[in-house]
This record gives sequence, C-alpha cells and structure tokens, in this order.
Amino acid sequence: MTEKQIRSSFLNASQRERNNLNLPENFEALNWEDLDFVGWRDRKYQTLGYVIAWVDGATRGILFREVEGKTRSRAQCSWCNDVTLPNDVAYFTAKRSGASGRNGNTVATLMCSRFECPANVRRHEPPAYVGFDATAARAERMAGLQAQVRTFMDKMMLGSD
Repeated sequence: MTEKQIRSSFLNASQRERNNLNLPENFEALNWEDLDFVGWRDRKYQTLGYVIAWVDGATRGILFREVEGKTRSRAQCSWCNDVTLPNDVAYFTAKRSGASGRNGNTVATLMCSRFECPANVRRHEPPAYVGFDATAARAERMAGLQAQVRTFMDKMMLGSD
C-alpha cells in the first residue's frame, strides 16, 4: 500500500487529521498479506492510534483516541480476547464516520494499547489438554479477530452519510 492509499482509507478522520498522521516507523517493510490489520500509535501524538484493515475487499482506516484514566482491574482486549495479557490494554474511542461523527458520536472499545492483536492471535500456545488441536484453535482466534474488526467497522459506520 502506498502512503496516499493509507491516508485516503480513514473513515473517521478529517482531511487535516489525515495529512497530520505519522506513518509507522516500519511502513516500508510491512508484510500486509500476513496481518489482520496494521495498527500503530502516532509518534508525535501519543494519545492517537491508527488501524488499517481489509473489510469486504476494501481498505478501511480508523483513527482512535486513547481515553485517559485507568481501569479498576486488568482489562481484556475486546478484539483479540487474549486472556494471557502479554501487553497493556487501553480504552479507545473512535468518531463514527460521516455526519454522526461530526456531531460528536463515538464508538469505544478496550484494545491492546499498541495494537498487538494480530501477533497475539498468532502465538503458538502449548496444548491445553491431550488431543488439543492448537492449529485449529489458532485459526479460530484469527477468525475471531477478523470478525471483531468487521463488527467494529460496522458499528462505526452506523448513522454515516
């Protein structure tokens, strides 16, 4: 993907926000085919995060804002549902697309703070019991993540122009 394609893919970002976003440091080396989505935090604006995903054959981007504050207990990511929690989880909001977002409507979610979900679902876990199919469980986690991304995008698009 080109920088221009990435900037134009954002569903909930203004033209100014698209122009100001900082691409991930490893942008040139990303292997796009092996990822459910590409997520990164902005190097200049640490409360901003970006996700690029492929939904229904189209490239779609989401601009997230991390909500300040801490949860009372260790939160679980809503996207990868990782129970081993190898990383921090943060509360993010995303403006809805179109007029709804311009009116201040948002969608919120708990997510891995550095968008590690694709790596989390691909980890090779030890068998849970004798006869456990680790390959099938991994494939199920990957499919679950893809469904969560699609569902979040659909929620974000509700009420758009």
